[in-house]
Amino acid sequence: MAVITSLEAHDIRFPTSRQLDGSDAMNPDPDYSAAYVELRTDAPGSLSGYGFAFTIGRGNDVQTAALNALREMIVGRDVAAVLDDLGGFARDLAADSQLRWLGPEKGVMHMAIGAVINAAWDMAARRAGKPLWRLIAEMSPAQIVDLVDFRYISDALTPGEALAILRAAEPGRAERIGTLLELGYPAYTTSPGWLGYSDEKLIRLARQAVTDGFRTIKLKVGLTLADDVRRCRIAREALGPAVAIAVDANQRWDVPGAIAWLKALADFNIAWAEEPTSPDDILGHAAIRRSVAPMPVSTGEHTHNRVMFKQLFQARAVDLIQIDAARVGGVNENLAILLMAAKFGVPVFPHAGGVGLCELVQHLAMADYVAISGSMDDRAIEFVDHLHEHFLDPARVRGGRYLAPVQPGFSAQMRPETLAHYRYPGGSVWRR
Repeated sequence: MAVITSLEAHDIRFPTSRQLDGSDAMNPDPDYSAAYVELRTDAPGSLSGYGFAFTIGRGNDVQTAALNALREMIVGRDVAAVLDDLGGFARDLAADSQLRWLGPEKGVMHMAIGAVINAAWDMAARRAGKPLWRLIAEMSPAQIVDLVDFRYISDALTPGEALAILRAAEPGRAERIGTLLELGYPAYTTSPGWLGYSDEKLIRLARQAVTDGFRTIKLKVGLTLADDVRRCRIAREALGPAVAIAVDANQRWDVPGAIAWLKALADFNIAWAEEPTSPDDILGHAAIRRSVAPMPVSTGEHTHNRVMFKQLFQARAVDLIQIDAARVGGVNENLAILLMAAKFGVPVFPHAGGVGLCELVQHLAMADYVAISGSMDDRAIEFVDHLHEHFLDPARVRGGRYLAPVQPGFSAQMRPETLAHYRYPGGSVWRR
């Protein structure tokens, strides 16, 4: 019997604040960071799995400590028992009677649990010799339903409804897999739009993005209205009318302020307004959506769990959502969210603005396309051109589209030299 022999957690940080990469109205100096976890086993071939929780610097040590706190619950488990029942594994961790007191199912511990669950999925995909998106895409509808925890969401989505959605998408799976491998998945980019960038850098990067094939760019907003109007005007003049411009306030405003601010940007034909207020404020998002229509409203990257997504759908609070591969409880909870989005007819534009998030969330979007929604015409995955070189299987974007990963796993494994150089505080980058 092969068992999980170790859980190793690492505090890995990148000094992105030095160039203001990732800067926005609420996070002016982010250092993209990962509380990185490795699950090792004594299975043949040294089978391992990798995952992480994303942070932006301070607090990454707390997130790493949360991963270490899970060690006694993970080490010693039978590998086959975990990988053959990933639904049961996820439910077991999320339902731990003592850890739930710290949440339940939200915050630092839930993100740590999600990182471990994602590492187990990475291991399962490696064992199967498939990229994770394809592992899910080739599961039966019943197998996918068994992965989902329907507790707290059965008033919005029942197992029977989920099964019906999956069965309806089943006939075209093989064709959609072929389409993904041939054409990839649409992307949009935030790389030109960080709030700390100069106007000249915004114009240069926006024009380069269009040359590279992107048809939507996203600008960070929310510091001052005059600056936002100027930057939106500059971007629109540089891009012309055919390229979509989205804006992201990163929770900057309260509800009345969001309404007034977004109405002032309406002339720029905004593709969507993202995180206009607190991510916890379901009814606030609904009020903003009603008031600024037809400008679409979205949120999701800081939404704690499937219950909050359920409420966003039920309250008709959003026109589209962002899922995040490292915020909720891993692959399983994201599948629940994707299934609810399919039922409510809400398109998904996955969040990927951080170290490793592009690598992970591409798999979820592609699995959704093949096995759940059957569509990628009305959606796109965020792309930022930062830090991909630190991963053994980096995200690949060509012509404004993500190319489907073909290597086994979840694309989460970092390079050994990255762990050595960027470990905080003792790595060579931080010692300098």
